Amino acid sequence: MTAIDVRPSTDAEAMAAAVAAALRTVAANIDTFGDRYPADTTAGNRYPLRPPTDGQMRGANVGWTTSFWPGMLWLAHDLTGDERYRRHALSHVDSFATRVADGVDLDTHDLGFLYTLACVTPARRTGDARARQTALAAADHLMTRFLEPAGIIQAWGNLEDPGQRGRTIIDSLMNTPLLFWASHATGDERYTAAARRHTASLREHILRPDGTTFHTFYWDPATGAPLRGETEQGRADDSCWARGQAWGIYGFGINYRYTGDASLLAAAQTCADYFLTHLPDDHVPYWDLEFADGSGQERDSSAAAIAACGLAELADHLTDPAHADRYRQAATLILRSLIDNYSTAGHPVSNSLILHGVYDKPKGIGVDEGNLWGDYFYLEALTRATTPGWTNPW
Repeated sequence: MTAIDVRPSTDAEAMAAAVAAALRTVAANIDTFGDRYPADTTAGNRYPLRPPTDGQMRGANVGWTTSFWPGMLWLAHDLTGDERYRRHALSHVDSFATRVADGVDLDTHDLGFLYTLACVTPARRTGDARARQTALAAADHLMTRFLEPAGIIQAWGNLEDPGQRGRTIIDSLMNTPLLFWASHATGDERYTAAARRHTASLREHILRPDGTTFHTFYWDPATGAPLRGETEQGRADDSCWARGQAWGIYGFGINYRYTGDASLLAAAQTCADYFLTHLPDDHVPYWDLEFADGSGQERDSSAAAIAACGLAELADHLTDPAHADRYRQAATLILRSLIDNYSTAGHPVSNSLILHGVYDKPKGIGVDEGNLWGDYFYLEALTRATTPGWTNPW
């Protein structure tokens, strides 16, 4: 007997069903995690609590991914208007305020990821004074990582660490919105000036002539001279790490929105075109774009989710309808594949939203598992696609 395909027949139906399934998981995770934080990735397709580290308790607010949990709660509120999601999202402000006040795990550019979702969002939406104050404190701390004369924000580690000094990564393009917001909130243009210089430096050096991107790049911290590109999570220094390319699509597009710099829009298109021409048949990339069908390598569903958001963002900024429609259609194809082939709808054993992501294949971390950023950007892509007039938190 031939199996009957019972999946929704239209994109709108599929997305509505996917939203409902994702919201069920988010609601259940409120009961599981509350004000604590899940680990970066699932283990056997389920998130445990974040492991204890550096004197912090299990489930504590440490690492670069904790804000994706309240970020999902804000998206759930956008999708439903349900006060429960808003209340629980706001409850995380206290933890992030304590983190920045106590100096817990702040040696990272990922303060932008952390405080944009966890504190800028409630400051914008509710006028929460503590959220605003906390986000500004995080922006001030991020500014201490801006290195003259290179004009870049150092990615990781103590600023005196010779192994990290002068290094940035492509993910940092998603951390600059905290600085643009800080200028808007205070009228102080120092934040915007730093974000502009940093983004221009990445456009010039982390984006390669063939349309691919380095994961990470070093500058001489004393002279500002560009030194070399490398990778931490891609297959090789000269390959193209899939998630990094996706960060390039979305990150350059977002920075164009803030600056109006046409070269950043062109960079986003360059990243998008290379990404799209190196997708396998189901539109979800392998963890490095040098791999194709038949390689036996793992997919990275999180790269697909980020790219879906980035392609939709890019399309919104293009004046040529044909070009914009091309990117919107690509975003829909990617999102539909995530819904049909990677989501956890009908998989009660998992408390993630999508499966088959890769955190760091070279180090064997989070390979073929769900991860918090993949879940967040999958839900963001669904929210963007199904909520007219949705306000982007970045």
